[in-house]
Amino acid sequence: MAPGGPGMRTGWRRRAATAIFAVALAAVAAPASAQPRETLTIGVSQFPSTLHPAIDPEVIKAYALGFALRPISANDKDWKNTCLQCTELPSLTNGMVRFEGKGMAVTVTLRPGLRWGDGTPVTAQDLALVWKVGNDPASGFAEMAYWQRIDRVEVVDTLTAVMHFREPWTQFDQLPTLLPTHLEGPVAEAATAPGEYGRKSLYVRAPTTPGLYNGPYLITQYDSATQIIVLEPNPYWGGPKPGFRRIVLRSIGNTAALQANLQSGDVDFAPGDAPSLTLDQVLQLRRQFPARWTYLFRPALGYEHIDLNLDNPILADARVRRALLLAVDRQVLAKKLSDGLQMAAVSFVHPLEPMYDASVPASPHDPARARALLAEAGWHPGADGICRNARGERLALDFRTTAGNRVRELAQLVLKDQWKAVGVEALIRNEPARTLFGETLRQRAFTGMAMYAWSTPIGYPPRQTLASDHVPTEANNYGGSNYMNFRNARMDAAIAVAETDLDPGHQKAAWAEMQRIYAEDLPVLPLFFRTEAYVLPTWLKGVEPTGHSAYSSLWAEQWRAE
Repeated sequence: MAPGGPGMRTGWRRRAATAIFAVALAAVAAPASAQPRETLTIGVSQFPSTLHPAIDPEVIKAYALGFALRPISANDKDWKNTCLQCTELPSLTNGMVRFEGKGMAVTVTLRPGLRWGDGTPVTAQDLALVWKVGNDPASGFAEMAYWQRIDRVEVVDTLTAVMHFREPWTQFDQLPTLLPTHLEGPVAEAATAPGEYGRKSLYVRAPTTPGLYNGPYLITQYDSATQIIVLEPNPYWGGPKPGFRRIVLRSIGNTAALQANLQSGDVDFAPGDAPSLTLDQVLQLRRQFPARWTYLFRPALGYEHIDLNLDNPILADARVRRALLLAVDRQVLAKKLSDGLQMAAVSFVHPLEPMYDASVPASPHDPARARALLAEAGWHPGADGICRNARGERLALDFRTTAGNRVRELAQLVLKDQWKAVGVEALIRNEPARTLFGETLRQRAFTGMAMYAWSTPIGYPPRQTLASDHVPTEANNYGGSNYMNFRNARMDAAIAVAETDLDPGHQKAAWAEMQRIYAEDLPVLPLFFRTEAYVLPTWLKGVEPTGHSAYSSLWAEQWRAE
C-alpha cells in the first residue's frame, strides 16, 4: 500500500482518537490533583487544658496559640530576639530603656494597624491589662514575679506604654503577650475570689471568641471531646496572607496511633516542637520511608527531667536523691531512645546556651555508690532486693509521666530496671497529659516522681521553676511551676542577680552558682536535652524549627503548600 493510502489514514484517526480521549481524561483528573491544598492537619499527642496564655503553662498550649496569639517580641530561628508586634526592641542605646531611681523604665511601641480578630484595634491598654491581672496573686498566672516586679504601666498614647520596673530587669527586651482589654478587662474587673478570673476568662469559657486572638489565624473550634482545634485565617491580620484555609490540630494521645494516622494520610504533619511523634518513631519512619516525607532534626532546649516531690520524707533526703541519679545510666538511656541523637543533661542549662557552665560536675553512672548512699540513709536490701528501712517500709516511689507517650513509657521501663538494680522500686502510675499538667503537677498531687519536659526561653532565669516564691499553693491559686517544693536561699539569691544585675560578669557568676546548686541539691533528676524531629509532607514549605520555646507556629503565615 502506498504511503498516504486509506489504511494509513485510518490508523492515524485511531491514534488521534486515543490521544484525544487521554487528554480529555487528564483534563477531568487534573482539577482534583491541581487544586491547592487548603487544609493542613497536624498530629499532636496532647491537648491543652485551657487556652489562657498565662495560666497553666503547657508546650501544646503554647504551640497552638502560636498560630493565633502573638507576643510583642520573640526569639527567631537564629535565636535572635525580634519584634513581632512592636516597631523596635527597647534598649539602652536607643533611649527606650532608662534607669529611674532604683528601677528602670522600658518603653514599648506597638506597630500601627494591629487588630484583634473581631476588628478591635490592639492598643497599649492591652499591655496595661496584662500587668493588672498578672500583678494580682489570686489570678493564677504562672509567672507571677515578672508582673509583680513592675510598679505600674503608664499608657502614653494608643500605641505607646512605659513599664516602670521597681528594679533593673535583665530580660527587659523579652516582651510579653497581650490580653484584649475590651473582652478580658470586664472579666478581670468582676473577679473577686482567688482563681475566679482564671475560671471565667473567655480563653477558658469561650475560647473561639475571635477577639481573643491577633495572629494570622483564629481558633474557630476547640473541642476537648474530639481533641481537635481548628484554625482559620484572621480577616483582620495585616501581615502576609496565611497559606491555608484551615489548620487542624488533631490530638491522638497514643503516639503509636498517631504514627499510624500519619502513615494512613489522616494526619499530614508531625511537628517536632509540639508533643507529637517521639524521636525514635521519626528515625524508624526515615529508615522505612526515606523519600515519602521531609525529615528535619534540630537540637533544642527542651529539657527532659524528673521532678521529685520534696515533701515526701524519702525524697527529702539528699542522699536518696543522689542515689537515684547515680543509678541512672543516661548515656544508655539516650542511646536506647534516640540512637544517641539526644544529649545527656548535667543541669537545666543547655550547652548551647551562653550561660552554660562546663565546670559543673556530672554525676556518672555508679550503682555501687548509689547502694552505699542508700545504706547510709538507712535503706538496706530485703529478700526481694528492694530496700527497706528500720521500720520495714519499702523504698517504693510513685513514678508518673504522660500516658501514651511511647518514648517516655520506654524510658520509664529502662529507669525502673536501673533503679531496681540498686534496691529502689518505681511504681508506674501514668496519667493523660491533660490531667498530669492540669491538676496533678499544678496542685502538687503527685507523691514521688514525675517525668516531663521544661521548655524555656533562651537565657531566661529559672524563677518560675526553681524559686521559693513560685511553689504552687492554694494561697497563690497554684501559680508558679516549682512543683518540687524546692526552697533554697542561695538559689533564690542567684536567680535575683540573674534577673536584675546588668553586669555580664555578675550574670555569668550567678548562672554558674545556680547550676552548682542544682547539681548539689538535685531537686530534679536531669535526663537529656531533646532533639526536635519533624515529619513534614514534601509539599509543605516554610516551616522553620527554632529549637526553643518560641515555637515554629509563631511564623505560620509563612507556611505554604507547593
